[in-house]
Amino acid sequence: MDDIDLQQIISDVLKGDTEKFENIMRLYQKSIFLYCYYMLGNYSEAEDCGQDVFLKVYRHLEKYNRDIPFGAWLYKIAYHQCIDVIRKRKLAKYLPFFYRDEKENKQVDQQIETHYFDEFVHKAMSKMSSEERNLLIFRCVEEKSYQEISLILNQSSTTLRKKYERSAAKFRKYYAIEKGVESYEIGQGSGFEKTFS
Repeated sequence: MDDIDLQQIISDVLKGDTEKFENIMRLYQKSIFLYCYYMLGNYSEAEDCGQDVFLKVYRHLEKYNRDIPFGAWLYKIAYHQCIDVIRKRKLAKYLPFFYRDEKENKQVDQQIETHYFDEFVHKAMSKMSSEERNLLIFRCVEEKSYQEISLILNQSSTTLRKKYERSAAKFRKYYAIEKGVESYEIGQGSGFEKTFS
């Protein structure tokens, strides 16, 4: 579905053709569920959170500003919904993406593990702030550009790039500690930093 079709569906829903909202849900349901799942680390919570996101989108569709991409607006709602869930439960179970060693010659942005829950990643991520985890999710899992993330989080691309570099470095450090390897074994000082720019 292209942007013109999407904008037409939004207009139709706002004019009362509420059944067309299903098209929006079909388009974004999987990616929003996965985003919630990566943030929350729990399947049933992610399902509930995703449903709440679409409920909020439906209720507040008239507030959507068509000057920004619809996906960015949708992810912003999903982000806030996940943060609400995290605040309520106060647990440290987040982000099922897998980080492989540099010796495998893969960039962090391409390293999504099919098993989702890796013990070392889970432990390393639990030591990071929700903002740091969220930024890594948007860049590594959702493969969002800094420009897209800036629209979602209301921060400049330059600021986000710097925060991402710090978060990625912090993640590598925690990951190395959890895995029991020297930091240079997972890319420290090997030119690996360039993959985050």
